[in-house]
Amino acid sequence: MASEGLEGEHPSVTLFRQYLRIRTVQPEPDYGAAVAFLEKRAHQLGLSCQKVEVAPGRVVTVLTWPGTNPRLSSLLLNSHTDVVPVFKEHWSHDPFEAFKDAEGLANPADAFTVFYSERSPWWVRVTSIGKPGHGSRFIEDTAAEKLHKVVSSILAFREKERQRLQSNPHLKEGAVTSVNLTKLEGGVACNVVPATMSASFDFRVAPDVDLKAFEEQLQGWCQAAGEGVTFEFIQKWTESRVTSTNDSDPWWAAFSGVFKDMNLTLEPEIFPAATDSRYLRAVGVPALGFSPMNCTPVLLHDHDERLHEAVFLRGVDIYTRLLPALASVPALPSES
Repeated sequence: MASEGLEGEHPSVTLFRQYLRIRTVQPEPDYGAAVAFLEKRAHQLGLSCQKVEVAPGRVVTVLTWPGTNPRLSSLLLNSHTDVVPVFKEHWSHDPFEAFKDAEGLANPADAFTVFYSERSPWWVRVTSIGKPGHGSRFIEDTAAEKLHKVVSSILAFREKERQRLQSNPHLKEGAVTSVNLTKLEGGVACNVVPATMSASFDFRVAPDVDLKAFEEQLQGWCQAAGEGVTFEFIQKWTESRVTSTNDSDPWWAAFSGVFKDMNLTLEPEIFPAATDSRYLRAVGVPALGFSPMNCTPVLLHDHDERLHEAVFLRGVDIYTRLLPALASVPALPSES
């Protein structure tokens, strides 16, 4: 079922499948084809299309649909066109075939999730310097011994946070701090004790964490391991912000009101990873992360990632109600 458009297929589904077939897979995504697709749709809808090359071969495409009241705030819909690398041999069908079958839903959950904040990515490299020597000797104060102490401290913290998440049914993954050891480096030969070793970690820090105190904790783990143990940041996000989900907030009231009118359940959460929304929130722009995909297994970056046709079309219907509601939020006192 990989034809351009099956007989009787909803035109939105046909269009979506055309878009899915564009191979925007990293590390060499076909951005040009994706931009051309969006530009064609803009022309068909009579919308202006601006292309901004932010880096060689990296184009941000902006489609603009003017409203009837230019005094109101603009509404930005933001998404990325590239996808992570895929392993075709593990998929039931070619991932860029946009194959469609008739299987039922895989997950009974009915609620829709909306993300009002996200964890801060801290990528940390810990470097340990110790005494080198021949691999046959019991050398004291080695880089590996000291690095092991830091790794043990960080993984103990990881287990503590994992237990906190599992023991509280009201907590979601984004509400705790996660960490994973992602890289180990060091050594030149199997029979040589290295003078330097390093370990890299991917921390995702919860929004309510005191970042200054957490950095001091990292420093403490390194100091406790011994002399010559230091850490550096490969990435460090410190502008954690939260978009209001209070009913008194006009943007949230408009967003959540649509779901109330449609008798749909909405669950606000903290996004466990990181998105472009954090840059918007950092400059004071309220941002919500939302994909109308309920009743769908969570297969983010996994093999056979899929979406049921009925869920997709329901999502289109939700957006046709959300956009007018959000675009019609009255001007705030601060904007007048």
